[in-house]
Amino acid sequence: MNETIRILKNRKSVRKYTGEPLPEAVKQEIIRAALRAPSAGAMMLYSIIDVTEQPVKDELALLCDHQPFIAQAPFVLVFLADYQRWMDYFRFSDVSSACETFGRQPRYPAEGDFLLACMDALIAAQNAVVAAESLGVGSCYIGDIIENYEKVRALLALPQWAAPIGMLCFGYPTQQQMDRKPVERLFDGRAVVYANRYRRLNDADFAALVSIPERETIVDAEAVNPLARLNPGQHNYIRKFTADFSLEMTRSVKEILKNWQGDPES
Repeated sequence: MNETIRILKNRKSVRKYTGEPLPEAVKQEIIRAALRAPSAGAMMLYSIIDVTEQPVKDELALLCDHQPFIAQAPFVLVFLADYQRWMDYFRFSDVSSACETFGRQPRYPAEGDFLLACMDALIAAQNAVVAAESLGVGSCYIGDIIENYEKVRALLALPQWAAPIGMLCFGYPTQQQMDRKPVERLFDGRAVVYANRYRRLNDADFAALVSIPERETIVDAEAVNPLARLNPGQHNYIRKFTADFSLEMTRSVKEILKNWQGDPES
């Protein structure tokens, strides 16, 4: 197994850090790796905010589903889907005259542009994750950055066509974190990888693919956590899919899209 494959297979989310600051050279190496990520048309439809002010980290920890470890992370990057830079450059480049010459109708970023920018941002984020892991730095994705859009937007001074898509916390992992095994996936490759066409799984597939814990292994835990009595599907549905944070994400994304598709802000 080569070193890159080993890093990818062994990587796990790290939420507890030693407190040791990351050297500036290490931070810049991680950022440089992100900037070398594949990008649609080499347009780099993303921006990265390096959050260094502690009050901003503290507020992000609250806005992102109250996760204190965010405020404790020595290195925090917010990845934005960003078309604002290009729209400003288009204005600078006087694209309106080119539209007249070539008979094109001027337009503003729409849904397709948003999704493409999201792809660019997340590909760059994953480059940063792999680079960090290769340098002995742990990382954790924070999807909750898409919650509370209005407050995050104000906190980070985001313009109309720049939206938060992902956040990464970095730090040197504690020994406890290093000793943890990567989280086991509920579904394996048989349930995820298809040949040529999509295939919906049926009841027999789920019964064969998903390992559900025996009742006797979780009875003692029920007194502490009622969710322990649920099977994995029920657990995910109650704890995540119908949770308040998930509903807030949906509301927030609607606001992001509404703002993204609106007329240019003055």
